[in-house]
Amino acid sequence: MPIEEFIINIYLMVEHYYKTIVTEPLRTGGYSPKLSDPEIICMEVVGEFLNMDQDKQIWQYFKQHWQAWFPAIGSYPNFAKHCANLWQVKQRIHDKVSDIEGRDNIHLIDGFPIPVCHYGRAYRHKNYQDHAAFSYRAAKQEKYYGFEGHLLINLSGMIKGFTIAPANVDERDVAPDITDNIHGLLGADKGYISPKLNDYYHSQGIDLQTPLRRNMKDDRHKPLLRRLMKVRRTVETVIGQLSERFNMQKVRAKDLWHLSHRLIRKILSHNLCFVLNKQLGNPPLQFELLILS
Repeated sequence: MPIEEFIINIYLMVEHYYKTIVTEPLRTGGYSPKLSDPEIICMEVVGEFLNMDQDKQIWQYFKQHWQAWFPAIGSYPNFAKHCANLWQVKQRIHDKVSDIEGRDNIHLIDGFPIPVCHYGRAYRHKNYQDHAAFSYRAAKQEKYYGFEGHLLINLSGMIKGFTIAPANVDERDVAPDITDNIHGLLGADKGYISPKLNDYYHSQGIDLQTPLRRNMKDDRHKPLLRRLMKVRRTVETVIGQLSERFNMQKVRAKDLWHLSHRLIRKILSHNLCFVLNKQLGNPPLQFELLILS
């Protein structure tokens, strides 16, 4: 679709969910912002989809190209402040979208690194000193300083849960935090092997399935294992999209509050584009089909 139609569709979706979750005025005093909350969120979602992960990039893009559509866009400081203040609304919209559109009994979980800075500068880095930590990422065979993102998706690829933790925190300890509202099959990699975690999920009605290590006996049917490995590619695809299109692994905020707000809007942008693709009859994760080049 043309970019104009894409922006309109995103705005209509945001406005619909906003009216569903915001039933009382958010502000009880002072002047109301010139731009409406749905307009701001729409601009953020569109900007993130277009690979703009900084507030100033998004503001400049809409100021230069869509001033007629958003005449009250105002100054950059007010725009950035408005974006950050709506983080809870964006979180609630994400929760609503994933609840309505992402119902499934098969889920996948995985983690991925979110470096704060280059490893060589980590000991001089002043931000996140009480939150970030050192760890090792096997894919690049290197140490890094920062966080680890923990991602839960359904079988189709919709993001159902997300959180971050210091990079040295075991992903098995974080998993229960983002899987408390699911049931059925949960696929994961070898990093989630744990008798304790298996027992916990069994008590919650969740069947945790992971590949086993070479020294572990596996009595499961081979076709089941092949199917498990095949569906795991979906979570790898989503992590790739978050890293490449939405710049999830680039930390451009100086404190945890602003970082959280930016991560939330990336997740929301991904899910709304997923839903829009689905409505158009496209494969939900083929985002390149949404806008004509």
